[in-house]
Amino acid sequence: MEQQGADLRSGKVGKLLFSLALPTVTSQIVNMLYNLVDRIYIGHIPEVGRAALTGVGVCLPIIMLITAFSSLAGAGGAPRASIEEGKGNPEESERIMGNCLTLLLIASVVLTAFFVLFNRPILLSFGASADTIDYAVAYMRIYALGTIFVQLTLGMNIFITAQGFSKVSMQTVLIGAGLNTVLDPIFIFALNLGVQGAALATILSQAVSAVWVLRFLMGRKTKWRLKRQYLRPRAKVVLPCVALGLSPFIMQATESVLAVCFNTSLLKYGGDIAVGAMTVLTSIMQFAMLPLQGLTQGAQPIISYNYGARLPQRVREAFRLLLRVCVIYSASLWALVELFPGIFVRMFNSDPELVAYAVPALRVYMAMCCIFGIQIACQQTFIALGNAKSSLFLAVLRKIILLIPLIYILPNFFENQAFAVFLAEPVADTMAVLTTAIMFAVQFKKSMKRLEAPPWEE
Repeated sequence: MEQQGADLRSGKVGKLLFSLALPTVTSQIVNMLYNLVDRIYIGHIPEVGRAALTGVGVCLPIIMLITAFSSLAGAGGAPRASIEEGKGNPEESERIMGNCLTLLLIASVVLTAFFVLFNRPILLSFGASADTIDYAVAYMRIYALGTIFVQLTLGMNIFITAQGFSKVSMQTVLIGAGLNTVLDPIFIFALNLGVQGAALATILSQAVSAVWVLRFLMGRKTKWRLKRQYLRPRAKVVLPCVALGLSPFIMQATESVLAVCFNTSLLKYGGDIAVGAMTVLTSIMQFAMLPLQGLTQGAQPIISYNYGARLPQRVREAFRLLLRVCVIYSASLWALVELFPGIFVRMFNSDPELVAYAVPALRVYMAMCCIFGIQIACQQTFIALGNAKSSLFLAVLRKIILLIPLIYILPNFFENQAFAVFLAEPVADTMAVLTTAIMFAVQFKKSMKRLEAPPWEE
């Protein structure tokens, strides 16, 4: 039964994976729609909708950064808590969760103070103009005050999923998204609060979700309960969680850096039409990859728990199934994009000139997404196994070591320089996947050998 949590130790791996992954995939998609609804309403504010939407768009890198900080504690702490439960140490799982809650609270205070005090110069440096800065600041000042709710909702909800309560974690997202959808038009239009109303609707919705999460984790149905004695942070508990969380943190935080690199290069070589196409392409990529993120989040509790319980065969079985599903999905997505790129582009924009430019660019940009399932399955399994060094290296490798330099290097070797910027993505993907696959094959084999060896031989 869901309220008792999934049987991670002896339940059928295939059934477990899909029962845990379905709610997490749903959560990812709903969370994306959550953000889209905000933009749709803001874009329809009478007379000022276009400028208001642009101003709020400038806030997105900051929002992504705030979201990324929740991964340091949540995505870093939850796998370690699962591993400890697998070892038969539920008390340590609770200590990890309590320490991570404190870490989220500290991060919330620091981030709130920073973005309340310095939002204007930051937003100006991120591309806000004289026409849009007031909208951006109005939105960000209110959104920043709700940072604590964002941190608690996203960071602690992962601990619910890690225990096998995936439907409860999905309900967290559904509650927030549903409330936000209702409050947006009331605050924006009925109360005439504009972008401030959108921000207020968002933080109130996140506040309700945060209360939902904390009530569950302090209730009787949870396996790991939040307890006062475990809130005091200890370095030996917190630091390993932060180390493991650095990989997903970097993966999310560098999205804003990548956006700046892509946009400045494309503006130079292709003008506004190239920048507009890139906005469409990244939207397609992000939305299409959500199921992969959901699948890996669903697999994490299974792999982490059985790794802690020293059950190597179940770890192997879970990884192999995750790998197969991820590869099948990414290959199917690649085929659809290459065969019907126009359908994907028109989902986000129907301007004829932009569609004509974006269709061939999309084919290039996602040319190697067919093998991306290998990358995400291996990288997320490193996190599930508690291998902080390898997961961190792979997070840095693809975006910082490979992709960002390629954005600036490749245009020097092609006549069509804008094409070369789009080409950086598949080239980086190919190199990253090959490196990941080789590195994972070696490290995973070593990890399984350690599990099979008697404890005194380790």
